[in-house]
Amino acid sequence: MSESSPARLNAYDRGDLAFIIVAGAMVFFMVPGLAFLYSGLSRRKNALSLIWAVAASNGVVVFQWYFWGYSLAFSTTATNGFIGNLSHIGLRNVLAGPSPGSPLIPDILYSFFQMEFACVTAAILMGGLAERGRVLPGMVFIFLWMTLVYCPLACWIWSVNGWAFKWGVMDFAGGGPVEIGSGVGGLAFSWVLGRRGERQLINFRPHNVGIVYLGTAMLWFGWIGFNGGSSFGANIRGIVAIWNTMIAGAMAGLVWCALDFRYERRWSMVGLCSGSIAGLVAATPSSGYIHPWGSIVTGILAGAICNFATKVKFLIRIDDALDLFAEHAVGGIVGLIMNAFFASTTIIALDDVNIGVEAGWVDHNWKALYKQVAYVAATCAYTFVVTALLAKGVDMIPGLKLRASPEGEILGIDETDIGEFASDYIELRREVHDQFGTTSATGKFDFVAGGDRHGVNDNDLGSPHEQPKLNPISEKPEQHTNGNGTAHT
Repeated sequence: MSESSPARLNAYDRGDLAFIIVAGAMVFFMVPGLAFLYSGLSRRKNALSLIWAVAASNGVVVFQWYFWGYSLAFSTTATNGFIGNLSHIGLRNVLAGPSPGSPLIPDILYSFFQMEFACVTAAILMGGLAERGRVLPGMVFIFLWMTLVYCPLACWIWSVNGWAFKWGVMDFAGGGPVEIGSGVGGLAFSWVLGRRGERQLINFRPHNVGIVYLGTAMLWFGWIGFNGGSSFGANIRGIVAIWNTMIAGAMAGLVWCALDFRYERRWSMVGLCSGSIAGLVAATPSSGYIHPWGSIVTGILAGAICNFATKVKFLIRIDDALDLFAEHAVGGIVGLIMNAFFASTTIIALDDVNIGVEAGWVDHNWKALYKQVAYVAATCAYTFVVTALLAKGVDMIPGLKLRASPEGEILGIDETDIGEFASDYIELRREVHDQFGTTSATGKFDFVAGGDRHGVNDNDLGSPHEQPKLNPISEKPEQHTNGNGTAHT
């Protein structure tokens, strides 16, 4: 049958097509959501560099996916079970034929929807650059990482010939490729990049918690399309996936916030956002497999386990600044393991496509647990090793050193790599009445570098420029006039 024949074009339900188009657009909305989230979580002097890295990685991945990414992940003629071939390079022969993921939608729509998953994964991984990574080498790295890490992981679980797919592993919307890929990949990338300077680790806190919540809300909105659209049609399984997404995100957010309360007896907004994301991550592999009551358990466990997992980076001394491992890798692992216990054939069959699929322990499929555990182990090991090798390889290329200089780390990546700022002003003091009257022991004005409220002053950077010395708050700098009568200090 011709790709453009009326019979082929009319084979799909227009409601299914519209649903997945909208769901794909919602998934794209997660990319600026991550940009806002990372910007708010970072110091102000590094906020825009993370927004740039997330936005630019989106462009890199769109090209990579069009060029050969989709073919390497989903070509049906490759039978090795590990990675696809180049039969669909440049989206060759990707039009109206049935997609490899579902007969409900055409290949061209499936490739678009899966491209947005790849873009989100890359955007998550860009959090590994936080506070000390250079953005240009990061773009080279992400192109290679998508090709050699993400595409194989996607092939394993979603390609019709992938070894995990054929073995019966249950991963609904990307616990392996998206969550473990970005979380473990972020840990390996941070390991190669190295720890921030000790001064930058002191008193580190988000510079804009309001932006953190805005980013989280945008992510949550996109996640509805992310998980709901993974049913690949406007069907009841997609609705159940949306319900499970909402429940897991809500429960995990409340649990994380309650656990953080034990430290300072305050209700942390960052904690609430972090927990919600952990729950949404856990729902990614499980939302299309389990009953809503199972998401109560999944959300509670994700909120608690991911919260405690934030301590792992201190034990292994890897500076995972934005907790990619604790949030995404551990959350994805929780969701994958919950599938072994709670996955139900009743839920799976609600898409009217996957009838009679083996599920989890609730349906007496006892072997599901060791399959899920083996898949988690394989995905974690492959991702960490290959990501670390790729990062080290890029770092060794002249001109592509991943790490910023020590001076650049103090100034901020916005200053050294971008030349613009998310918030372009200098904060002299947090309190207005402290603006004047303080000088250093050498007589230099003790001012704080642009974008850093944590006490990096002019002397740290070795600047030779004398600053005006102001004593009482009522004293103003002496003014002079230039030739045209304009006053200046």
